[in-house]
Amino acid sequence: MHILYYAVNDTAHEPCGLAVHFLEQFMKDTVTSAIKRAGDVLHRIHVKLYPNQLPNGGGPYVARTSSEKVLTIDDICTGMENKGGFSGDKDTLRKYVKQHYDELVYRLCDGFAVNTGYFTLYPNVGGTFFSPKEACDRDKHPLDIRLRPAAALTHLLNLVQLHVQGFADPSGFIHQFSDAESSTVNKEVTGGGQFVITGDKIKIAGKHPDCGVYFELTDEPDKRIKVTRPLGKNKPSEVVGIAPGMIAPKSYRLVIVTQFSGSSTTLLKEPRSIVSPFELAAE
Repeated sequence: MHILYYAVNDTAHEPCGLAVHFLEQFMKDTVTSAIKRAGDVLHRIHVKLYPNQLPNGGGPYVARTSSEKVLTIDDICTGMENKGGFSGDKDTLRKYVKQHYDELVYRLCDGFAVNTGYFTLYPNVGGTFFSPKEACDRDKHPLDIRLRPAAALTHLLNLVQLHVQGFADPSGFIHQFSDAESSTVNKEVTGGGQFVITGDKIKIAGKHPDCGVYFELTDEPDKRIKVTRPLGKNKPSEVVGIAPGMIAPKSYRLVIVTQFSGSSTTLLKEPRSIVSPFELAAE
């Protein structure tokens, strides 16, 4: 909990012991909101099966989690208040937690690994180098943050039951959205930045005017922003392009509208829409 000590004592000048107590409760509820043991009753994680795109990858299907939504700090804090027995001041709780994460990110950017008790976050540099004199190239040597589960979290994960809900929509699906500017996956979209979409049957095909890649506002589904620049790559399993100007701060669903049927010679009579199971934040 040293991270929170610095955050509170350097910025807020408030009692460190109380802040640590709040954060310990928050971290415990963050994990138990997804995995909660009450006697022998365990939470389940629901998954759906998708075609396996990897050559020589074993079975023909892979499982992907089927989540209802991405939880925010406010969601976890609300869960602590409603179900976790938290009885302290609600605004103070949110302030301490957000201060903690601000400091945590600052330390990660300085190259520190951070152990939360349930998992360790650490900076990671990808790619390869030919010599110590080679300059770092952000395209060849991307910097990201990795997560390594600790024993406490690993033990809880061993208790989770997986429930296969069946096959995902056979007409196509969006698996992953990678934002080059923020180096994030299924989290953010940067207006004017390059993106890579992977999935199945996502190729943009057909002459219908609605065909294309869209970013749909989650709180206003009737409002969509279309990708207007030519796509750099347009394949059944991968689409690469440049994101349009985004309204920020807002949350979006990725939508692909296409007449692609899976065949290179036959198009669908009417376009179909493929909606991402995840939301993207534009800050």
